[in-house]
Amino acid sequence: MAATIIDGKEFAGRVRAQVARHVDRLKSDHDITPGLAVVLVGTDPASDVYVRSKGKMTREVGMKSVEHRLDAATSEAELLNLIETLNAAHDIHGILVQLPLPRHINEDLVINAIDPAKDVDGFHISNVGMLSTGQKAMVPCTPLGCLMMLRDHHGSLSGMNAVVIGRSNIVGKPMAQLLLGDSCTVTIAHSRTKDLADVVRRADIVIAAVGRPEMVPGDWIKPGATVIDVGINRLDAPERGAGKTRLVGDVDYESCAAVAGAITPVPGGVGPMTIACLLANTVTACCRANGLSEPEGLTA
Repeated sequence: MAATIIDGKEFAGRVRAQVARHVDRLKSDHDITPGLAVVLVGTDPASDVYVRSKGKMTREVGMKSVEHRLDAATSEAELLNLIETLNAAHDIHGILVQLPLPRHINEDLVINAIDPAKDVDGFHISNVGMLSTGQKAMVPCTPLGCLMMLRDHHGSLSGMNAVVIGRSNIVGKPMAQLLLGDSCTVTIAHSRTKDLADVVRRADIVIAAVGRPEMVPGDWIKPGATVIDVGINRLDAPERGAGKTRLVGDVDYESCAAVAGAITPVPGGVGPMTIACLLANTVTACCRANGLSEPEGLTA
């Protein structure tokens, strides 16, 4: 039996609609408009596309969108001064500094200069620590999106055996913490894991976030397991014409879909959920800043 496809694009649309309803209520009941500020330093083409997409979707759900586009030569001190200004701005509830930054700027210093309550990326060391100790925190967007899709598909995750392939600070580690919070038994696997295939075969849930195209074959997957593919890799596709490429994930989709119970495609799986969860985090930050009830279903 072919795997159920977990449609991240459709699910993200539902999340954005839910965010928009909360924004409408904040405006009508409390005269508050959530505000998201995005800072881009330099002219990286991929980052530029991503920032424009964030701005468009922020406005579509009725929130205030502010973009600060800075020259690549902007000094670290200038960027930190801007963050200080945004931290103090009462109409800005979420701050996101688009990564990567130019080499002369210390990314960790910049991330940790953001007010943790406005850190809608969930990368500030305070949020990392609070998440790891089970306290209320801003949660990184991609892992939050994965958790939402898993809850939607399975309902309760309690007692399930989950393997996270990848140990990055952005996806792997926070994903493991979120799964622990939902009472999964969690293993973090990586490039040094011995007998990786056997480790993955024991999993009811596989989160592939290692950054290697089509690394996980179908014979690693336990029959009926749920596979969440976080990877986005671009490969040459000469069959499509000169210079053409195609997007693939970290799992070999065709062979894994033949075994898994459910799977996310690439593209159209986890990717659309990242911006949707950024919007959800901004609404959550706005509610917390104003002492209001947090939106149900949009937090960890």
